[in-house]
Amino acid sequence: MSALSDARAHLAKAREFLTAAELNLDLEFFNVAASNAVISGINSKDAVCMRLTGTTAKTENHAAGIAELRAAGGSGPHAARTKQLAITLGRLLKLKNRSQYQTVDIARTDAVKAVEWARKLLDGAAVIVAE
Repeated sequence: MSALSDARAHLAKAREFLTAAELNLDLEFFNVAASNAVISGINSKDAVCMRLTGTTAKTENHAAGIAELRAAGGSGPHAARTKQLAITLGRLLKLKNRSQYQTVDIARTDAVKAVEWARKLLDGAAVIVAE
């Protein structure tokens, strides 16, 4: 597969997980909604990095993805966008452990924010991948 086709595949996964997040939010499954939003955001990051750099890091340290996303824009035309997307990814990743591993539940307000952040990441990634 080419970097562009990989970017498109990550974008499709991001859409799928965001749809699942939205459905689970409607069902008031807030942990699942936030978890799916996080996975969507990670796939959006991967799509951007694949499109702009031809590679993306596969690591358990998802926080490193924040710097990777910011760096993907370099000093080129996508620098400001990738910086903003990296900030959004950072916010989203703060909910990862709580939604997936901890016994403390995600509140509705946090799940709503997670879905909004995942949407912002997906929309930004879609613009970059389409170019």
